[in-house]
Amino acid sequence: MDASSLDTALLAGSAILLLAVVAVRASVHIGLPSLLLYLAMGVLLGESVLGVEFDDAKTAHALGFAALVVILTEGGLTTRWSEVRPSLAIGVALATVGIAISVGIVAVAARYLLGLPWELALLVGAVTSPTDAAAVFAVLRKVPLRPSLLGALEAESGLNDAPTVLLVVLLSSSSVAHHSALEFLGIVVVELLAGALIGAAVGVAGAWMLRRVALPAVGLYPISVMAIAVLSYAGAAALHTSGFAAVYITALWLGNSELPHRVSTRSFAEGMAWLAQIGLFIMLGLLASPSTFALTHVVGGLIVGAVLTLIARPVSVVVCGTALRVPWREQAFLAGAGLRGAVPIVLATIPLAERLPRSEDVFNLVFVLVVVLTLLIAPGLPKLGAALGVTVEQARDLEVEAAPLERIAADMLQVHVTDQSRLHGVEVSELRLPAGTSVALVVRGEASFTPDQQTSLRRGDDLLIVTPQADRESIERRLQAVSRGGRLAGWVDDQ
Repeated sequence: MDASSLDTALLAGSAILLLAVVAVRASVHIGLPSLLLYLAMGVLLGESVLGVEFDDAKTAHALGFAALVVILTEGGLTTRWSEVRPSLAIGVALATVGIAISVGIVAVAARYLLGLPWELALLVGAVTSPTDAAAVFAVLRKVPLRPSLLGALEAESGLNDAPTVLLVVLLSSSSVAHHSALEFLGIVVVELLAGALIGAAVGVAGAWMLRRVALPAVGLYPISVMAIAVLSYAGAAALHTSGFAAVYITALWLGNSELPHRVSTRSFAEGMAWLAQIGLFIMLGLLASPSTFALTHVVGGLIVGAVLTLIARPVSVVVCGTALRVPWREQAFLAGAGLRGAVPIVLATIPLAERLPRSEDVFNLVFVLVVVLTLLIAPGLPKLGAALGVTVEQARDLEVEAAPLERIAADMLQVHVTDQSRLHGVEVSELRLPAGTSVALVVRGEASFTPDQQTSLRRGDDLLIVTPQADRESIERRLQAVSRGGRLAGWVDDQ
């Protein structure tokens, strides 16, 4: 590529990116998930409309996996362990047993309703069964769900990529005929567990390193965290284990560790995830060719989507939820919140890249299914949650940013009092911070001052708090407790 071609590519790329960012705002107003707008942009740019040719399934497969790594990293970094832990069992069950049930039901429907051979029917079931992390993180975090319910959906979407990727790869390979069903199950379980162990090990090592290395620039911390997450994925994949399980576990560990500049790191990861989603959906839209879509693809997508939504998803949720004693209201929401997005389409590029017979039919069917289900399911989730009574009042959290002070064993906390925080009106003395910890500065509007014990905090204030490193965790817990419960919050209550 010469300089002139590079300039043209940069001009087009930046213009498309800005248009995609504006589309996020537009999607909020019209009530449609932004992923549909990105897919539409890709289709419009493609050979069927504006003439941009892109039909390299192998490149789409590779770039799709790279984007999913970034999206899962952001998901893990921004998922609170306190919310996931109580619902981890149902999340793992849905990501494993639930996936197996869904694959079986969809495969039977594809075999007898669409007349597909068993190999292709199983492939359709495997490709369409996983929920999508990008869709879950983007859509459901805007719905004020109970923390345990949101944690279950996030855990499921973060973990179910791993077994389905392995299953689709095996079904698309030439060696599929040499494995029995039991051998399939053994391979998936071993690779999934090994990937999770590698992810945990990398997460522990990465958190240990970042806590002890005072980097010279704030911007290096987010880059280091992303590099550790990608290292986890690549290392696990190189050892023939599940890279997706590894990267999610690593990011989950790092996101819940006491690392410097956590807010900046999460903001950076969120921006990277948006960039990955934009690029991923536009690329998948480019790969789709509406001119190749036939009535059978549309009908097949509608049939599989109906079976998936009305039978496979509810059955898998009821089986897993009943065994784990999940309340029926939460089961009902879980059954209706099986969001599909980029993951099924990316998975459909695997058989396409392997040139499996009729793989283009599978891709087109899945594309139709994702578009239809997203249009039907995503807009109604807030109303469904409210009708079932599984939503809660928005949390009154505050933003806390931590930075190590290099020459002494202390940390500086930057605290922002949000509009919802009950820190408003609380005096500094009522925070009851331990000896050795002090509120060094309050920034209010354009002014800054050193507070005394009688200074009342206000919404929008930024505080600088200096604390010994040994007390940092208890200080953050105390601040969160007062932010949620007000000045009467105890050290243990409301945490």
